[in-house]
Amino acid sequence: MVRWRSGTVTAVRRRWAGAVELDVDLPDGGALRALAYPALVGDPVPGDRVLLNAGALLMGLGTGGYALVVALPDRLPSDRPQAGDSRDAGHLVKARYTPLQAIVLGVDEEASEHHELLARAESLDGLPVVTADLHSALPAILAGVRADSPDARVAYLLTDGGALPAWFSRTLDGLRGELVGTVSVGQAFGGDLEATTLHSGLLAARHVLRADVAIVAQGPGNLGTGTTWGFSGVAVGEAVNAIAALGGRPVGSLRISDADQRPRHRGVSHHSLTAYGRVALAPADLVVPDGLDPALAAEVDAALAPLAGRHTLVRVPTDGLDAALRASPVTLSTMGRGLDADHAYFLAAAAAGRHAARLAA
Repeated sequence: MVRWRSGTVTAVRRRWAGAVELDVDLPDGGALRALAYPALVGDPVPGDRVLLNAGALLMGLGTGGYALVVALPDRLPSDRPQAGDSRDAGHLVKARYTPLQAIVLGVDEEASEHHELLARAESLDGLPVVTADLHSALPAILAGVRADSPDARVAYLLTDGGALPAWFSRTLDGLRGELVGTVSVGQAFGGDLEATTLHSGLLAARHVLRADVAIVAQGPGNLGTGTTWGFSGVAVGEAVNAIAALGGRPVGSLRISDADQRPRHRGVSHHSLTAYGRVALAPADLVVPDGLDPALAAEVDAALAPLAGRHTLVRVPTDGLDAALRASPVTLSTMGRGLDADHAYFLAAAAAGRHAARLAA
C-alpha cells in the first residue's frame, strides 16, 4: 500500500501552477525528489519536515520521478477564509474518503454562480468534442485545432483515469494561454471549474466557458494491464456515449503508432479498438490522418474496418500539421518518445483536432 518516508526539505526547485518541486533529504542519508500541492498541504520551504508517500516512485511507476508530499506536520496550513461549516463555499468532495480529500465548489451546485444556467442546460448544441486515450494527445489535438482555427475557444475536460490533480501536469500549465479553461470531472480536481460528472463538465464547457471545441482526456499517467479491458483509457468509449447523449459531436482521436515496441499498441492500439469498437455505443467520427507511411496506413485501415459499421471513418489531410505540431508551446512527448520518434501518434491527434475545428466552423 503506502510506503512512507519522512524527510527535510533542502531546496525548492521548479514551480508551476498548483505544484512545487522539492529536494528532500532522508534520515538515512538518502535523498528524494518530491512534489507538493500547496493548495492541499501548504507551501514547503527549506527546513520543513515533510511526510512523503514514496511507493510509486520506489516502484518506478509513472509518477514523473516524484515522491508526493502528504503533510508538513510541523507547519500545517491555515484554514481557508471561506466558511468551512456550510456549503456556501462548495461541498463537492474529490478524491473522496482518502486522507487528502478536497472539498471544492462544483460549477453546477447551488452555491455556484453558474447553477441556474446549468440547471437549464440540456444540450451541447452540436459542440465538437475530441476524445483521446492519453494526456499526451492534448497539445497535439490543440495544435490541430489551431492550424485552421487560431481563434477557436477550446476547453479541456480532465477525467480521472490518470493523475487526479490538474496541478500535476506541466503540459497543462504550459497550455493555459491556449485554453479558455479546464474542467476537472469525476474524482479529478484542480481545474478552473469543478464538475461532478463528465456530463455536467461537458455542459459547463459549452455554456459557461462558451467553448467552440472541447477535448476530453485523462490526466498524466495511464493504467494498463495488457488485457482487453484492464486499462484506464476504456473511459474514452464512455465519453463518446456521454457526448452523444448530450447532443454533441464525438470526434475520436485514434492512438496510432509504428514506434511503440509493444505489438498491442502498434498500428491502431488495442486501447482505441476496444474503447471505440466495444464500449462506445453511439457513433463517432474516427479520424484517420492522410500521409501515413503506406505500410502503417494499410495496417490502420485493416484494423478499423470492423468499426466502420458503427462509426464514420474520416480521412483528414495533414498539410501544415507538422509545422503546427512543431510550433506547440509545450514539448510533445508520449511514453518517452518525442514528435520525430513517434510522428504518426501526434499526427493522428492533430488531425482529430483539425476535423473538430472544421466541424465548429
